[in-house]
Amino acid sequence: MHYLKSIAFTHKIFPLETIGLLHLSEDRQTESLGALKINFGLEELCFLSTCNRVELILVTEQALTPTLVKEFILFLNPKLNNKQLDMLSADAELYEGDEVVNHVFRLASSLESLVIGEREIITQVRKAYDFCNLMGLTGDTIRLLMKQTIETAKAIYTDTAIAKNPVSIVSLAYRQLRDLGIKPNARIVMIGSGETNTAMANYLHKHQFSNLAIFNRTLSNAQKLANFLNAKAYPLTELKNYKEGFDVLITCTASNDAIITEPIYQHLLAGETTRKIIVDLALPSDTAPEIFIKYPVHAIDLNSLKDLAELNLQLRHNEIQSCETIIASKIELFKWLHKERKVELAFSKIPREVKAINELACNEVFAKDISNLDENSKAVLTKVLAYVEKKYNAVAMKTAKEVLLNAQEK
Repeated sequence: MHYLKSIAFTHKIFPLETIGLLHLSEDRQTESLGALKINFGLEELCFLSTCNRVELILVTEQALTPTLVKEFILFLNPKLNNKQLDMLSADAELYEGDEVVNHVFRLASSLESLVIGEREIITQVRKAYDFCNLMGLTGDTIRLLMKQTIETAKAIYTDTAIAKNPVSIVSLAYRQLRDLGIKPNARIVMIGSGETNTAMANYLHKHQFSNLAIFNRTLSNAQKLANFLNAKAYPLTELKNYKEGFDVLITCTASNDAIITEPIYQHLLAGETTRKIIVDLALPSDTAPEIFIKYPVHAIDLNSLKDLAELNLQLRHNEIQSCETIIASKIELFKWLHKERKVELAFSKIPREVKAINELACNEVFAKDISNLDENSKAVLTKVLAYVEKKYNAVAMKTAKEVLLNAQEK
């Protein structure tokens, strides 16, 4: 499986704002990933971007040389300067063959997450694959890898306590928000209606927060969340005109640029000078950095949640070994299934060739003899040949798999 490779930029190595330099929104992915696959001559490609990682899973015979890694990075963000490019390429995590399988299994099982035991990652991995598959970027190898990845993650969440009393980035953020003593009638402005803010909305609804305004690029999506929260919905373009003020600003969008610029923030303040709370879980950040410098703000963001995430890791550390044992067995299963699939693909042409031989025999070699048969005899002969054809194909495939199994055992 040397042609299975991965390039990862994660929170373990890079600051979150650096990872954000490589983030691609869905629109950008639609525009760029097909060209990336063609330009680099990749057989298959899957792209994953979350709040704390950007990863490429590749099927290619090309070696991941420093030059090639730099070219990939520049394709994702041509605006990078030389210092950023050198840093990203030097510290990128590179995997090949079995290492990719192990890494992706661990990733979907949350062992590589900022918050160990959070379940959101399995959904993010599945959606990333579905998105790339829909664009025709993936093939048989990544399909099989993702199928086994999801099964492995499900086994870990079911058979270990790694996700017991689950803690996610959103729940950590909400706990910090509640610790600041906000009241149920606090004025809350929420920007974005994706998975993260929907998860936050569940907490707000549960604890009966009632004074909310939801902004989103697509008004219909904002309205759905607003209906759930008994809130008001606005298109994102109306943010600059909002005059009701706020106590808490919650934002998480897929924008590559800051949504909350200083002029917009000044307008949202509506002349108030009291300290505000900003919960920004976007990557890259939705909030312009100067806002945290110039204004009295209590910030809850991905970086501020790192210490809590580390504590979460310590509490779950004893379960990690159980997870590793499951992953090791699943890797061996994947290797076997992958080899079996290669045999199936290699033998897939046999039925066509056998059918062609059958047709040649009936239509040319023995055509004269068959023409002398009565209709009933012809029908019986056709059934016999079809039966033999089917059984021959099954025996050939079974024999090939048995040879593979014997070789595996040795």
